Amino acid sequence: MSASGDGPEASPGRAPRPVTSVPPDQGVQESADRSPTAGTLLDTLRVAVVMLDTRGRVLLWSPLAEDVLGWAGEHIVGRRVGGLFGPAEQPPAATGGPDGSGDAESGTESGTGTGTGTGTESGTETSSDTSTEPGSDTGSDAGSDIAIQGTQEPETPRRRPGSRSASAAAAAEADEKVERILAELLRTGRWDGTLSLRHRDGHTVQVETRASLLVDGDGRPFVLASMVETSRLRTLEHDLAALDSLFDSSPLGVAIFDRDLRYVRVNEALAAMNGVPRDDHLGHTLSEVLDPQVAVELIELQRRVLETGEPVIDRVEPAPGRRRGHRSVSYHRLVDRAGRVLGVSATVIDVTERVQAAKRAERARRRLTLLNDVGSRIAGVLDVRRVAETIAEAVVPSFSDYAGVVMHAEVADGGELPTAHYYDGSPMRQLGIGAVGWTPSVEQLLRRGQRIDFTEDSVFGRVLLTGEPQLINGEYDLSTTTFPDDPKVNAAVELGVSSLLVLPLRAHGVVLGLMVAGRTRDREPFDEDDLTLGMELADRAGAALDNARLYIREREGALTLQRSLLPRSLPEPPGVRIAYRYVPGSSGAEVGGDWFDVIPLAGGRLAFVVGDVMGHGLRAAATMGRLRTAVRTLAGLDMAPDELLRRVNELGDDLAQSQVEGWMATAVYAVYDPSTRRCAIAQAGHLPPVLVENQGDPDSCNARLLDLPPGVPLGVGGVRFETTEMDVPDGAVLVLYTDGLVEARGKDIGLGIDRLRETLCGRVDSLDDACDELLATMDPDREPDDVALLMARLGGLPAGSTASWTFPAEASAVRLARRRVRDTLTSWGLTAMCDVTVLLVSELVTNSLRYAHGPIGVRMVRGSSLLVEVSDPLPDPPRERVAADDDEGGRGLQLVAGSSRRWGTRHGSLGKTVWFELALP
Repeated sequence: MSASGDGPEASPGRAPRPVTSVPPDQGVQESADRSPTAGTLLDTLRVAVVMLDTRGRVLLWSPLAEDVLGWAGEHIVGRRVGGLFGPAEQPPAATGGPDGSGDAESGTESGTGTGTGTGTESGTETSSDTSTEPGSDTGSDAGSDIAIQGTQEPETPRRRPGSRSASAAAAAEADEKVERILAELLRTGRWDGTLSLRHRDGHTVQVETRASLLVDGDGRPFVLASMVETSRLRTLEHDLAALDSLFDSSPLGVAIFDRDLRYVRVNEALAAMNGVPRDDHLGHTLSEVLDPQVAVELIELQRRVLETGEPVIDRVEPAPGRRRGHRSVSYHRLVDRAGRVLGVSATVIDVTERVQAAKRAERARRRLTLLNDVGSRIAGVLDVRRVAETIAEAVVPSFSDYAGVVMHAEVADGGELPTAHYYDGSPMRQLGIGAVGWTPSVEQLLRRGQRIDFTEDSVFGRVLLTGEPQLINGEYDLSTTTFPDDPKVNAAVELGVSSLLVLPLRAHGVVLGLMVAGRTRDREPFDEDDLTLGMELADRAGAALDNARLYIREREGALTLQRSLLPRSLPEPPGVRIAYRYVPGSSGAEVGGDWFDVIPLAGGRLAFVVGDVMGHGLRAAATMGRLRTAVRTLAGLDMAPDELLRRVNELGDDLAQSQVEGWMATAVYAVYDPSTRRCAIAQAGHLPPVLVENQGDPDSCNARLLDLPPGVPLGVGGVRFETTEMDVPDGAVLVLYTDGLVEARGKDIGLGIDRLRETLCGRVDSLDDACDELLATMDPDREPDDVALLMARLGGLPAGSTASWTFPAEASAVRLARRRVRDTLTSWGLTAMCDVTVLLVSELVTNSLRYAHGPIGVRMVRGSSLLVEVSDPLPDPPRERVAADDDEGGRGLQLVAGSSRRWGTRHGSLGKTVWFELALP
């Protein structure tokens, strides 16, 4: 044990022990567990009580005094209190350590103010029975033993010279201060002030002290002092000052209610809000101060807050009584530090401006929402009637109860903008209507498609003439908008319409029509803000209507151009049946560049082509027309499919609208020869054709995709095209189509092709029915693209319709060829054609015999015309030339060209073929 007798628990840095009475060796540790905010206000302040005799000795040392100063009662009681006065010591931990070790200087100075215990000159401590506590009479001052309790080292180094005199002077000064305080107490019976006392750890504690001179039952005087740490007291004073300031100067209404929900404190701001003096609030409930109807709900809120502790924050209520405006009310339960419920606090804010601003903001938000809704609903709508209907439906009921859109008749049909001013009798048409409910009166007032005539002096006529909107409020003004006893006006009055907006629909400074909106008397009438909003709506509607009008014109022009470029009729050669369909894109998309064609070729053959130019609009349609012309021109040269596609691809710069934009198209080109039932096909990045065998018999039908080299789209280049030849079964159907038939948004195109194949194997009576069935089964979610569909049932020529021979390159070939041709024509019943046919065959065979030096082939085909072909191994085609009058030769091809309906040459794998056609008699 140390010289002071404290033991280890009194070492520096220990926390104060609790107020409750505990064994000395546990007091410091248990006080560390105390929450500084628990308990009542007294627990917060920690009022320490000390009892002294008239000589300044401690008679009673409360546990809270131990908490405040760190000294246990057993170390203080019976000692003089003077040792607690004076300047602070440096804590021993700073010079020695937790074990209390220190140097000679610290040991000497502690003897003057912070501890007792007389030390020898050598610096060693005395034994515990000779040590002194604060205020002992051993000649040391009251603070010397306090310092010893902070140092636990058994040996203390020698003090510096002069330290003993300094300690004695400090002790004398502290005793003098105590004596002055005691003298004043004996003279006046009380003393109060602030003292600086020394904590056991060495630091100074400022305490606010109140001391009184009392007399016990035996007549002995004693001093009873109460001490409170200045820091805690100042904190409480600041809190109270802030509360007083809140009540006295806050612009917010503040009140405190007790547990019976009666006012116990009210500030002037709340009294002014309620219109009741502050004193008239105190002791009364809300129902006794405010309107009972308003107070009932608020009292219920107070009770709920008082019972549950759940606060009510920013509850907006109308101002009580006849006062206009709104208030924000917040309630919180009041609980002291011991957890006892004291009542309810209230904060009231005048939020009239906030509510009004919120209403204005909400109104602006609704208007912006209406504008956005109308804009989003008419965006992308490119039909005048649909735009008008959408606008009229969009403003009901958010903006008006009834609405109508009236347009100039020519604008509604996509015509030109009106060039003349409105006049009596100008045809107007009601396109869009909207109403909150439909009754006979509403149907009389609003009828879609109805023709309407306005006089120039009517409100509607003036708006059409000037383009200025009109706001009409009141039934009388409404009755004067047109002529007296107007059925439509009477119907509007019967419906309760009392406010009307007549708004011009304008585009490019021209009035296209009117938007009329009406409200019934059950709603607030239109005001200037509504007029501004209505004009914003009308301007957007006018722009949308004009865009739809322009789109109709462009679309009709593109469709007209595209239809003029598509084939108006298709050939029907023997052995082939053809059906086709073309469906332009929906109204939501521009016209596309899909196209198809059937081209008759020499020898009774047919070329089938389907293509799709990338893009939409007039440019795509024009490119499609040029592409179709190029294909037809090159097809007349009797080229192979791959060669034709290569030539078209090389024309890219000529086919494109501009070299900057470029062009691209897909196509499939097929050539079918009915006499041989062979088909040659080449693709340029297009969807593969479908060949259907045994169509109409679901059990044996087979619709298969042709396995062809896909190629690349025209306009890309870099990859050569390939031709695939195949034999076609008699009666098989070749189906060529564009992607609009099978493509659907968000789905695999393979699903559309599978659906196409399945439909083609269904039972159909004709190719036309099959085309209609395919269009009917298109996916509803398909892209709004054009559709081109071409179906050809491929068959052979009737038996006996062809005849062919091969002759050696000898002089007898001409004579043999004449005989075979004449005999065949006679057997076909075409004797009238024998002379001219024999003559032309004789000329062509003679040319082959002269230049080819190889076998000569002759073939005749009887179909819709008579086709004659002469073939030889010479690859170079013959050239037609103009023979002079004295030339003996050079007139054979002239004779062929002049006598036949048409003629030509083509290349084959074994040479060339010269052909001509003659019309049947």
